[in-house]
Amino acid sequence: MSDNPTYPSDVAFSPAVKAIQTRKGSREAYAEVEQGHGWRTEIDDNLAAFIAAQTSFFFATASADGQPYIQHRGGPAGFLHVLDKSTLAFADFSGNRQFITQGNLSENPKANIFLLDYAYRQRVKLWGEARVVEDDPSLLQSLMPRGYRARPEQVILFKLKAIDFNCKQHIPQKFDAADVKTALESRDARIAELEQQLARLQGQLAPAV
Repeated sequence: MSDNPTYPSDVAFSPAVKAIQTRKGSREAYAEVEQGHGWRTEIDDNLAAFIAAQTSFFFATASADGQPYIQHRGGPAGFLHVLDKSTLAFADFSGNRQFITQGNLSENPKANIFLLDYAYRQRVKLWGEARVVEDDPSLLQSLMPRGYRARPEQVILFKLKAIDFNCKQHIPQKFDAADVKTALESRDARIAELEQQLARLQGQLAPAV
């Protein structure tokens, strides 16, 4: 991708990609998207709310020679912060200390955030550039989820370049265990309430001896 792309989607649609789209018959449709509204480059309120509800995402980087790496990031809802319409950030928790992501970003800032909500079968891809911030303890503290048992090590800042929303095709519907537990507890409480009401009615209708 050039530093001054014609369209935001050029971050993903390289000349090689466009050539394959042409050969396989999808280039015309994507050209119409480019000429129209195209891919978005800013986070609106709806997307910000979607991001704030996520408890995990996948973070992709690549080394200087192009070796890709994808790492899962997880935390309580809201751990991925929207700082402004084009900037996201999160506290980077201490893990297995391989530092592959940090090493990649030190020589190649290009990155991708892939958000996948299984419950609602929605996925969003965010292209941009990222950098590691190791010397801003106040920023790190502000991004740390309150009460979350993890050791924050540094901050990763992500500057957005393009957003792509994908269809829900082939996404299996799954629910978080905590959400299922809450739903079952609510159901069981309602069943118990109805059973008590039924017992009272049966007592009122029982013939006197």
